[in-house]
Amino acid sequence: MTRPAPSTGPQLIAYADRLGGSIPALTALLRGPLAGVFDGVHILPFYTPFDGADAGFDPVDHTAVDPRLGTWSDVADLATSHTVMADMIVNHVSVDSAAFQDVLARGDRSPAAGMFLTFGSVYPDGADEAELARIYRPRPGLPFTPMTLGDTRHLVWTTFTPQQIDLDVRSTAGREYLDQVLTALTSAGVGMIRLDAVGYGVKTPGTSSFMTPETFAFIDELTAAARAQGAQVLVEIHSHYQRQIAIAERVDLVYDFALPPLVLHTLYTGDTAALRHWLDVRPSNAITVLDTHDGIGVVDVGPDQIEPHAPGLLTAAQVDALVESIHEHSGGQSREATGWAASNVDVYQVNCTFYDALDRDDARHVAARAIQLFTPGIPQVYYVGLLAGVNDMDLLARTGVGRDINRHRFDAEEVEAAWGSWATRTVLELLRLRRSHPAFGGRFRVEGEGAELILAWENGDATARLVLDAGSGVGRVEVSADGDGPARTLVLTPES
Repeated sequence: MTRPAPSTGPQLIAYADRLGGSIPALTALLRGPLAGVFDGVHILPFYTPFDGADAGFDPVDHTAVDPRLGTWSDVADLATSHTVMADMIVNHVSVDSAAFQDVLARGDRSPAAGMFLTFGSVYPDGADEAELARIYRPRPGLPFTPMTLGDTRHLVWTTFTPQQIDLDVRSTAGREYLDQVLTALTSAGVGMIRLDAVGYGVKTPGTSSFMTPETFAFIDELTAAARAQGAQVLVEIHSHYQRQIAIAERVDLVYDFALPPLVLHTLYTGDTAALRHWLDVRPSNAITVLDTHDGIGVVDVGPDQIEPHAPGLLTAAQVDALVESIHEHSGGQSREATGWAASNVDVYQVNCTFYDALDRDDARHVAARAIQLFTPGIPQVYYVGLLAGVNDMDLLARTGVGRDINRHRFDAEEVEAAWGSWATRTVLELLRLRRSHPAFGGRFRVEGEGAELILAWENGDATARLVLDAGSGVGRVEVSADGDGPARTLVLTPES
């Protein structure tokens, strides 16, 4: 099987069932209407089942493609034309997985008994209040769910929800399981592995059990294993920006999760200082995003949640103002889907489409995408953002899951309508420019003063510049002549 080498060109993020309906249909979109736009695609969990309690992030069988979406052969076919990224969910499996169901039935008599974590397996000598209070998790309360395993009551470790059972990644059974998952992915041509929730993967007494030295060692091991099978590794961590910089030094790729809230802060206030600072210190081996299948993170720019004295890229007051501004611009819809208002995994994220967070303002939406595409790294564009999707309040009402507000299922008519909109057409033009113009293979610099933000690329005679007035949201893109066309200026203002 031949697969393209991972590139730095734009990538799409999509659920196969929510854009296209299946892996072959998503492939047809990438090779059809989106031909020449994306070099790669992050297919969100397509394992059995893709529609579980956490939209596929709670796999019953992580080594099987849900037959409603396709087969491993379909994944391999897509990998011949596009770099494929897929999730390796390392922290947990579904409560309905065969291994855990056997443990529920037989307890310690099950061959899989050592594969899962309980309070007792992590703290064999017990733990006091201070010890338990140190545990860091993305939602309030302790990460334990009472369950009867065989005929014995235990506190099972469940970092996220009671439907997601944490693995003992240090056990023989746990490591064998992860090896099987990695082999299934790389054998189908997956060239980029996203380590989902890996920051919580190792539990160590006496620590927060989040991004500890033991976690870093585990990430090193997984990275080495993936590289040995020809895949790059992306680590998914929502945390203080300095922690993101530290992990970037040890892996192939990290997310730039600070960029989305900083772009919003910049366009809300016209103040470019925080964004300029981040562009100066951020890691270069980053995946840039504005939106994903999760919410808009704010923990990534605020003061450290673990070491509160470490300042963030924004002050606590600025973070509060940012959150309230998202709620205001979305007409209060994001408030209904965030924090205690819905069944949320992470109260430090605001659930809202990026388009709604910008008050459905086409010019600011396109300006935000331009900032993303001019920022160094590999840009990934979420399917809802690509189509300028709005908050799905009906889906939120049906499921009660806050993140579903930004997980709309697009039918063929909606997709066709989006292709004709000014916002989507302009973003597609910017993506093609980012993918093909030689300037983006050169040197990057930040220019301008005050509210004027200029992001410039230069590679020999090839140049590309984004000039933006952050106060008004009005901008333009200026590019030199290249093999695909003459020098031109693209004004980021909707057609009248």
